[in-house]
Amino acid sequence: MTEALSGPELRNRYFDRLFNSEGLIWMGQNTNHIPAHPAVIAAMVGSIHKGEYNAYAPPLGFESLRAAIVADLGVEGTALVTEGGVNALATLCRARCRPGTTFVTSDPSWKWPGMFASQQGAEVVELPIFGPETGYKLTPAALQAAVDESCALIYLVDPNNPLGTTYSADEIAAFCQIARSVGALLVHDCTYRDFAPGHTPALRIDPEVAVCSVSFSKWLGLAGMRIGALVGAPALIGECAGFASSVLGAGVVGQRAAEAGLKVKAEWMETVLRINRTNQEMIRAAVAAAPGLDLLVWPSQANFLCIGTASSGVSPEALVEAYRRRGVMIRQGTYHTARFGKDFIKVSTTVPEDWAQTFCNLLPETIEEARGIDTVPALF
Repeated sequence: MTEALSGPELRNRYFDRLFNSEGLIWMGQNTNHIPAHPAVIAAMVGSIHKGEYNAYAPPLGFESLRAAIVADLGVEGTALVTEGGVNALATLCRARCRPGTTFVTSDPSWKWPGMFASQQGAEVVELPIFGPETGYKLTPAALQAAVDESCALIYLVDPNNPLGTTYSADEIAAFCQIARSVGALLVHDCTYRDFAPGHTPALRIDPEVAVCSVSFSKWLGLAGMRIGALVGAPALIGECAGFASSVLGAGVVGQRAAEAGLKVKAEWMETVLRINRTNQEMIRAAVAAAPGLDLLVWPSQANFLCIGTASSGVSPEALVEAYRRRGVMIRQGTYHTARFGKDFIKVSTTVPEDWAQTFCNLLPETIEEARGIDTVPALF
């Protein structure tokens, strides 16, 4: 008798199959699949040839990379290099969340920080933002009404994942003031900031009540290298270092790639933004021609599009499965939100242009096939 797989085992096998699917078109995790800048490849290859991977990196990250991250963000403070942005956020939750505290975030949002907060015993408060009445954004009034002195962390992913909305400097200032008024820390997840013109890191406004997390997975395409960072006031970063799991440092090769990427960032982002815009316009046209589908946020301030399915008569899960059968990975809304996930899919756009064209070409037939799909394998 075959033993049923546990949730973690089922999830792992799901992604293992995806990763080992030859020629898979990855358009569901906001990862960047545009061919890397030659300087980044050279940095990784050079590090490998020198055998740098035989040694542990400094526990807070290479000093040159730490300084480059802070300079790139354009703030005062210091950086803790982590194994991806997710590790940075987990470290913050370990440092600040306790039973009797609250972790306040939006719904939808990126799901994992809320899980980390729950693991530490904090109550997770999700404020609904899914709708045109709020502009698909968290409002200062809604946040103010939801926080008190028990609030440990206010988590804001900006631009929002999965919606693609962003916040003005005035809105960020209002969130900082609210955090200060109740003694909370504003966690400004800046993973997608390079896709949003005029983005303002909260540290520029109030370095005492804000901390920023950054990632090299999306703009630079280093998802598999697992490089991210926390940036904040030295005292806060020192506190977080005591809760970091990367006590032997983040990956050496990934850090060398990240620093090389920062040196060529201006040139690199011109290419990335051009391809991202082209792909988004292409998908916008395809969605406009598909009955019942609509773009919920336009223009997107990130490297993905949130596509509404509520009027299509097709479930997001069935559409994800129809695309999977054709070698394309997209994401169902329930990955991000149980409350609103039945109404949208998310499609990544920092991919080769022929991938985006394939998505568009397949859209009419996948919609039709999805209408006949009643049973969908477990999705993650």
